[in-house]
Amino acid sequence: MTNSTPLHGKCLCEKVQISLVASEASFDVCHCGMCRRWGGGPALTLEATTQVSIKGEEWISRYDSSDWAERAFCKSCGTHLFFRLKRTGYQNFSLGLFDEATGFKMKRQIYIDAKPDQYAFANLTENLTEAQVLAAAQSST
Repeated sequence: MTNSTPLHGKCLCEKVQISLVASEASFDVCHCGMCRRWGGGPALTLEATTQVSIKGEEWISRYDSSDWAERAFCKSCGTHLFFRLKRTGYQNFSLGLFDEATGFKMKRQIYIDAKPDQYAFANLTENLTEAQVLAAAQSST
């Protein structure tokens, strides 16, 4: 899969449909407490380029999860859609929305220092602590 191949995703009820081009054929895993509370486990997300199209915007509810970020979900079925940095507009999308992302590889685990000991991934990935993630987010603003 090339980085220019569009992916098409949808929520459970299909009222929200997302088309995007992934920045690369990989996904990240977030172990922060908020992601785990939001989804019952770590969040698996992919980063999109600026080529994102969303249909069904009226079905999207946004939650200000912090002063600097929001999370979005479908109002009808509750499917988790994306995480967005308010200042820059950077978004990452739930991997499970996109059936076409089958060849994507796990690239990085973030908030690795917040990961509970109940689970572990065998994949060898880049691992970033909370401090490293926050430092990188602040340097990109």
